[in-house]
Amino acid sequence: MKPLRYRTSPHLAGLCDYGTRVITVQVPEPFRPFRQRIPYRAQRLRAHGARGDPFRFRWFSRNILFGTKADVIRFLYCHEYYHYYLHEVLGRKGSAETACDRFALQWFRRKR
Repeated sequence: MKPLRYRTSPHLAGLCDYGTRVITVQVPEPFRPFRQRIPYRAQRLRAHGARGDPFRFRWFSRNILFGTKADVIRFLYCHEYYHYYLHEVLGRKGSAETACDRFALQWFRRKR
């Protein structure tokens, strides 16, 4: 766990190092409760006309209130753990951000 220095507002930051198998979670310092918009799904939209952009998406997101440091740590750990799981266990690319966000949203507030 490392402190995260910020200038204007707190945000989420974490890192998964596959080589050393270390998950680094950065907690905003000084901590104050904040909301973060978390995208968890994208829906591909049809391109209209010949010049339509073929890669247009509608993003679905939730605004999550992180009221304590523990909430931030749990969310980031779940998110980074899923990166590790995709890369090391399943052998897939570890860059599936929306899948990692979905996993973290599902598990970070669950009780044991």
